[in-house]
Amino acid sequence: MTATTHADPQELAAIAVQIARTAGQRILQLRNEGVKVAATKSSIVDMVTEADQECERIVVAALREARPDDGILGEEGTGIEGTSGITWVIDPIDGTTNYLYNLPAYAVSIAATVPDATAFADGRRGIAAAVYNPRSDEMFDAWLGGGSRLNGEKIRISGNLDLATSLVGTGFGYTVERKHEQLELLQRVLPRVRDIRRIGSAAYDLCLLAAGRLDAFYEMGLQPWDYAAAVLVASEAGAGILGRDDATPPGEPLIFVADPHLVSELRAIASAYPHH
Repeated sequence: MTATTHADPQELAAIAVQIARTAGQRILQLRNEGVKVAATKSSIVDMVTEADQECERIVVAALREARPDDGILGEEGTGIEGTSGITWVIDPIDGTTNYLYNLPAYAVSIAATVPDATAFADGRRGIAAAVYNPRSDEMFDAWLGGGSRLNGEKIRISGNLDLATSLVGTGFGYTVERKHEQLELLQRVLPRVRDIRRIGSAAYDLCLLAAGRLDAFYEMGLQPWDYAAAVLVASEAGAGILGRDDATPPGEPLIFVADPHLVSELRAIASAYPHH
């Protein structure tokens, strides 16, 4: 890849796809060799594996070669200030617990973002993205205005407008306090929908929604690297995205994703939820 500061979203998506595939193949190889836990984060069950760390190094090195003027924000600690106005937000393995247990739902997530104070809670919005599940060999990609694809084929959301028959994805945090908050919210949502799926990777969940395999998604406590790439895949596939309320952009407090005609109804279920 040649170094450039040009910011064509389609070209950025192609870079993300190439790097995500390379990194994904490496973490799959490492998984087959055996997982080694390197550290923990928010709690003793919130793990970082050596594969997380190696994958982030691979992605960062490739991005620095291809786009040396861009910034990079990585889950495992990479923080590089850029001068181009573009920041790459990366999660080397979204779904580390699944990876540890050899469950086939984890992904490399790479997004090119630009500043936008109103788009998401972290003040950025994605313009190009790739999310790659190496176990299933599924490559999801999107760029702003270009739609979303799975292995090169265009994808769209399910279009289900009935919350009662919607299959809804979500996830849970790792601290006891956050789990209690999420349980309260789950008790509101579960009786109102077809069923809940807790697959274990927010990035993969959002891509499944984009492909019509889930009808809706919500979660609290997600960080930018969890959603930066996948929300672009979801939105370019037709999804609407909302935060906790009209004054709060989607992101860390809460994010709701579904058909634009359904997402407000999903959020309304949580409107009486006692926010902390």
